[in-house]
Amino acid sequence: MATEKKADKAKKAAPKKENNEAVETDKESVPAPKNVKKEITEQDLDRFAEQCENIFTQIGRDVIGQKEVVEYTVIAMIAGGNVLLEGVPGVGKTRLVRSLGRVFDLPFSRIQFTCDLMPADVTATNIIVKGNSGNNEFSFQPGPIFSNIILADEINRATPKTQSALLEAMQEHKVTVMGVSRKLDEPFFVLATQNPIEQDGTYPLPEAQMDRFMFKLLVTYPEKDELRSIVEMTQVTMDEVAEAACNAEQLLSMRETAKNLPIASDVIDYAMDLIIATQPESASSTATAKKYIRNGASPRAAQAIISAAKVRALINGRYNVSFADINALACPVLRHRIKLTFEAVTDNIASDDVIKTIIKEIRPAEGGAVHETPEESEGKKSRRGLFGGKK
Repeated sequence: MATEKKADKAKKAAPKKENNEAVETDKESVPAPKNVKKEITEQDLDRFAEQCENIFTQIGRDVIGQKEVVEYTVIAMIAGGNVLLEGVPGVGKTRLVRSLGRVFDLPFSRIQFTCDLMPADVTATNIIVKGNSGNNEFSFQPGPIFSNIILADEINRATPKTQSALLEAMQEHKVTVMGVSRKLDEPFFVLATQNPIEQDGTYPLPEAQMDRFMFKLLVTYPEKDELRSIVEMTQVTMDEVAEAACNAEQLLSMRETAKNLPIASDVIDYAMDLIIATQPESASSTATAKKYIRNGASPRAAQAIISAAKVRALINGRYNVSFADINALACPVLRHRIKLTFEAVTDNIASDDVIKTIIKEIRPAEGGAVHETPEESEGKKSRRGLFGGKK
């Protein structure tokens, strides 16, 4: 009897084991989901370039000149980054952002930052209202941050407390009010402006917020011919006349195409060398960085320069990122992320001067191609360029 019981137990245990093995085999046979990059086709490249051409054409109906600023702003929007525009009053910073809202056909909010602006004025708040039952209850009132394109006009006029209200929205694309987090609609961009010459009543942006801007772009005075065109255009109408050239779905599709663009290992290594070279405490730091830089660029700078370089390559009709793309984007990506020493200030050395010198110092011994323009480095491979060979 004891032998039969053992045999029965063995029979019952055997199928159970087989079933377990079958289950384990099934689990192993199911491949884990992977992030497989979609291969970019000729049609994708043509569609991307055509879409960008329409975008730049429409923006050109409202904004005269400033081609580099316009191009880099569009690059940041496609790549999913935020932009800080710095320039004296009257050079078209606010007009550019309003025109972008029309061209991309996205909900647009303008926040005029002042010294008495509170965080709840930007994000959201809960107010007490009378409910249907007659009892008081909280009602969520979204602020202007709940939009797709945010114009933070004269952002440095607000206090650091209010400026910090944008940190979560800029990085994580969500807002937390009274312990409840709410996601913002995609795509989401913060395009901020600041005036560099007025210091009374202004507050420098916190380092954490400056690092969340993909680019810092300098808006300069227009040339004589551009100034004449501006005057003639505004004599006809002061309103923006640009039409929608891209919607949210198309913009997100362009972003996905740019993410899938391949990039050579040598180009990535060069970009990483450039970022690390700005860190004075690093063993790879250059002599210029050790002398003139107090704090170097963060890993966000490396992420920004690679993402933006992919978009720039596609705008210029190329399937690959070149060294010239990295060099062209170095100043917009790094100028607000590196902090200069007192010696640099006394020597009247600007951030852009330091960055350009570092690029020369880290150039490979026989790497002349590093300083070529995209058109020169790609030769006949470059299919088109929206702005010619200026970059």
